[in-house]
Amino acid sequence: MKIVITGSIVLYQNDEHILRDAIDSFLDTDLNVLLYLIDNSPTDSLRKIIDDERVLYKHNPSNPGFGAAHNIAIKLAEQHNAQYHLVLNPDVYYEQGALEELTQYMEDNLDIGNIMPKVLYPNNDIQYLCKLLPTPYDWIGRRFNPFKDMVEKRNDLFELRFTGYNKVMDVPYLSGCFMYLRMSAINDVGLFDEGIFMYGEETDLCRRLIDGGYRTVFYPKVHIYHHFEKGSHKSWRLTKIGMQSAIYYFNKWGWFFDKKRRLINKSILQKLKS
Repeated sequence: MKIVITGSIVLYQNDEHILRDAIDSFLDTDLNVLLYLIDNSPTDSLRKIIDDERVLYKHNPSNPGFGAAHNIAIKLAEQHNAQYHLVLNPDVYYEQGALEELTQYMEDNLDIGNIMPKVLYPNNDIQYLCKLLPTPYDWIGRRFNPFKDMVEKRNDLFELRFTGYNKVMDVPYLSGCFMYLRMSAINDVGLFDEGIFMYGEETDLCRRLIDGGYRTVFYPKVHIYHHFEKGSHKSWRLTKIGMQSAIYYFNKWGWFFDKKRRLINKSILQKLKS
């Protein structure tokens, strides 16, 4: 039986050239793939971005948020009996072979629920997107801390920079720019929490996967490129959305007293430092 792999990209008034690179990356494979474009833009001007029978476009101008839009695609993926689903940002691109190798690794390691490759900027600098489960300081306080040395010291630990990002490792919080998900795991733990409009929905899903007994894994033997602009650092509106998401997340999982977070982070650090 041939593996069915679906993917989804959530659109919102995107640069067409950058978006096309993301679409082409996903389609440039001999794997059995199907891509959903969920367009949260006010208009459907991106509808004709590509003409390929493997691409399904859905205009969704109500804009329910990042996770909620991906949920629409994941529900469609279930109807196509997909074994794997890729949540892909519209500003990511990669070379042929990346998805094939990740798929094989998932096939060989059935306890993995989510896997992320090494993520690079277009100039080949590394993006530090492997993280511990966040504390309120990591998501709120760190942003406003004026003491750069203190922030960098915390970054080295929180973003696991001390590992060198050169080995396969279990990571409790992986970026949402490229989430390669096992569909049976998602059916087990549930979809993205739609109470989070944007920012933090991937953290919540990774945590639920871990709670469900699945591994969330960083796999640096393949890499992708991510243009990556911290929108929440450039716009007060996005900063506000990010703060609201953080409040929702910590109300759900715990603010300063979160025993499970402490145990998960401690276990991960012990393994990585051993």
